[in-house]
Order: sequence, then C-alpha cells, then structure tokens
Amino acid sequence: MELTKAHSKTNRSLIRGIEILRCFKPGMGLLGNSEIAERTGLPPSTISRLTQTLVLSGFLEHDPHRQAYRLAPTVLCLSHAFKTASAEIRLAEPLMRKVSEKLKLNVGLAVADRLEMVYLESIRYTKNIALRAVASGQRVPIERTSLGRAWIAQLDPHSRMQLLLELKKQKIKNWSQIEKEIHEAIESISEKGYCVATWLPEISAISTTVQLLNGNYASLNFSTPAESNLNELIENYTPALFELKNKIEFEINQIKLTQ
Repeated sequence: MELTKAHSKTNRSLIRGIEILRCFKPGMGLLGNSEIAERTGLPPSTISRLTQTLVLSGFLEHDPHRQAYRLAPTVLCLSHAFKTASAEIRLAEPLMRKVSEKLKLNVGLAVADRLEMVYLESIRYTKNIALRAVASGQRVPIERTSLGRAWIAQLDPHSRMQLLLELKKQKIKNWSQIEKEIHEAIESISEKGYCVATWLPEISAISTTVQLLNGNYASLNFSTPAESNLNELIENYTPALFELKNKIEFEINQIKLTQ
C-alpha cells in the first residue's frame, strides 16, 4: 500500500510500524535501519524512532554488535494464536492430510496478501527436502502459482483489473506470457472450476477455491513432481480436488449453521 495515501481515520505511525515488520521475510534474519528505510521508502529518522518503539513493545530485538534488528518471539505467538483460533484450518487440516497420504500429493490452502499468496496450511508429501520446507505462513507469488491464479479468477472484474495493473507495475520478468497464462487460468476456473500451473521446475499443481467463514476465498491445491504428466495430473486428481473442496465447504457451512 502507499504509505502516503493512508485513510484519514487510520494511525499513520501504526501503519508504518507494520510495514517495518513486513520487511522481515525468510532469509532476512537481521535488518539495519538503512535496509529497512530502503525497503519501506521511509526516512531513516522515522525508521530509527519506530524500530526503537517496536523493540520496547516486544516485536523486534536489537543486536547491538550488528546494529540491526530481528523479529522477536512475540510475532511467533501471534502466528500460533491465529492458527489455533482458525476454525477453517482446524477442520481442513485433517481432511487435507488424509488426502495427501492417500494420493501421495502435497496439499495446500492459501489466501492472498497483497501480491503474494500465504499458506494457511501445507501438508507436504514430497520426498524433496527443499520442497518439504513449505509450511504455514510461507509466501509464494500470486501471479505464477496455481494458488494465486485461482484466487485472481474469483475476484470481481474491477478488483481483478486493479490487481493486474499493480502486478504490471512490478515489471515482472516475462510478464506478457504470465499475463496470458493468468487469463487462461481465469477462463479455466470459469469453465471447469480449476486451473493448473507449473511454477517451479520441480512441481506441477492444480487449484480451485474454497469459501471461508467470512465470505472470502482461499485457494486449495494439489501439487506433485513435474515429471508427472500435467494432463495425467488433471485427469487423475481433479475429482479428488473437488471432493476435498466440497468436504471443507460442508464443514464450514455446518459451523455457519450453529452461529
């Protein structure tokens, strides 16, 4: 979001503090004030004041030897609180695990956050150690993955157009081809209820969407080593994907009936 265009009713300092926390991603254990300023576009003096505030509030830790900051355990507590409080994750996880073990597939459930998809739950069956590391909270590109393309497909036309314009501004490599594939995925979701993508060389995936308790959507996917024929993936696993989608939505609807 544009920090300079925050709504008049929002707290600008709070928004800026949250943007600082967003800078910390896997592989970025320590960040100095100058690095945070570069990533957020905020003045160094503002960054210095806000990082000190975040240290005092328990969200960042300061490394005096490196003159840099890392996330504090409080952030992990928030993640745990979210996951244990989520009815959708609680009911979807055992269903996803059962399918993963039966079909020997990776099964994921993810939602959008800006220009990325964030895993709510990830059941990894693959024997590839690097790919087994995909876990709850991990982010993947919205424009390249079946998860992201399925989510884009369910957006209303205006929101979808705005998102595609924002993606175009990012000057993503091979954007013309990616945009073409996104539109193909949108058409596939509309006609068949699923879309497919081979994002990483090692992985092919098929995705659909699931409606959550709040009325928003998550993307549900199966993924498998890419040496598996993509057409075979679609033919063999589409019925199971829809069956899992229906089971999860049925359980969610049961919760709605009791509310």
